Amino acid sequence: MKKFEWVEHPSDIGFKAYGKDLEEAFENAALALFEVMVDTSKVEPKSETVVELEAEDEGALLYDWLDKLIYLRDAKDLVMSKFSVKISKTKSDLKLSAKAYGEPFSAKKHNERTAVKAMTYHMMEIKKDPSQCWVRAVVDI
Repeated sequence: MKKFEWVEHPSDIGFKAYGKDLEEAFENAALALFEVMVDTSKVEPKSETVVELEAEDEGALLYDWLDKLIYLRDAKDLVMSKFSVKISKTKSDLKLSAKAYGEPFSAKKHNERTAVKAMTYHMMEIKKDPSQCWVRAVVDI
């Protein structure tokens, strides 16, 4: 199964990420997000960053997950290439517990591509069936 594919959009960048379940689809969405910004094949998983989030539904959780990763790129100058996501239910929300692996950005090592300004809800979609799941997201560039 492919990890993700690009989705046409007139002014921003969209992607559709696949997985055997929602967790793997979120992992591949994170990979697609960083692939917009850098060549992830050059990003070594040297350090681990823990991300904990809660949201009221899957769409809000996907938004918050990708938004947090954009924050880590912008504020901490980190680029990531490997992700481990666990999603569980609390009494009223969904909880994401994740580890993102990467390293500080280096202009000499990483091929910088497109800067991502923000996450959007535009065209966001999540589809699940017993054998696979996919998520679609668009980021503002």
